[in-house]
Amino acid sequence: MTGIAYALIAVALVIVAGLAYYAGSLLFQLKQQQKRQNNARQTRVKTIMESVHTIAMAVEQQQCNLSEGAIRLVNLLDSLPVSTPPNCQRDYPSLYALFTEVRHLPTHEERKALDKSIRASQDKKREEHEAKLESSILKEIAQIRALKFE
Repeated sequence: MTGIAYALIAVALVIVAGLAYYAGSLLFQLKQQQKRQNNARQTRVKTIMESVHTIAMAVEQQQCNLSEGAIRLVNLLDSLPVSTPPNCQRDYPSLYALFTEVRHLPTHEERKALDKSIRASQDKKREEHEAKLESSILKEIAQIRALKFE
């Protein structure tokens, strides 16, 4: 072989080594990014579950009405960033039933703007749904309080 062939082989080896180093550094950065994302996901799960347990305890202790608890719990459980989140409709049918009955009702300023008779009518319907589902929701709340995700 000639000197040119050796030079080309040397250049090729330098290029391959450079590309291998670059690929390795990209893989390292990817691994670091995945680690940060996983840590952020775990922190989010922990925060959501703390909120879920706090709201469930408040519902259980009657510090939060069933309708408000249902809305908050279903939305939080649905937002859990886990591979197999709970299916509220299947796992907590009474809680989900109340949620579907009250989620469309106006709150805050919209509620204040309603006529008193409309507000009273909505409250009566909401309270009827709550009364009908209360015992089964409280059983589901106990299940939710035991719910854990890692």
